[in-house]
Amino acid sequence: MLPKDIYPESGFRLPLPKRGELDDLGKEIYDEYAGANEKSLAGLRGPAGIRLYSPALARQASRYNHYLRYETGFEPHIRELAILTAARETDSQFEWTIHEPVARAAGLESRTVDAVKFEGDTVGLPMKEAIVIELGRQMLREKRVTQTLFARAIEAFGPRGLVELVALMGEYVATAALLTVFDMQLPPDREPLLPLG
Repeated sequence: MLPKDIYPESGFRLPLPKRGELDDLGKEIYDEYAGANEKSLAGLRGPAGIRLYSPALARQASRYNHYLRYETGFEPHIRELAILTAARETDSQFEWTIHEPVARAAGLESRTVDAVKFEGDTVGLPMKEAIVIELGRQMLREKRVTQTLFARAIEAFGPRGLVELVALMGEYVATAALLTVFDMQLPPDREPLLPLG
């Protein structure tokens, strides 16, 4: 049962823009996202559908997201762990539910997924994975990062890698904000995977 202010065809609080009413850039973006693919795990029934209200923003966001996910050189399981950490810290059910299966398929072990999902400790996890989780928690929950963790993160990822890791998590925090304001609902065939409340 959808909340009364949700449009069934879009899954959020605005109707999905009609392709014929979009400008040329909007039509191009619409066509790129008109189904789940490498550009978007959720197609237009996700953040891409919301961003379609601003085609120029959608284009820039797509390029930025693509760079952070695929051109930074992060191992797929580290990339997905960073996304899951941001999703957990923002309680983004949509992001978590879309990305948990991807993270598992990328080789992220259940004990690591569970440490994030259930806010457990990072003792015994591989070093880089523990750093990603701890960094996300300090950055987003505590609003500060200790010198000790910063030193560990720089040693593990290097300056460029750390900048890109923080930017990747920040990208998914920004996406979570969009999803929250527009109350993006999960696709009808998806059960929520993140325990909330």
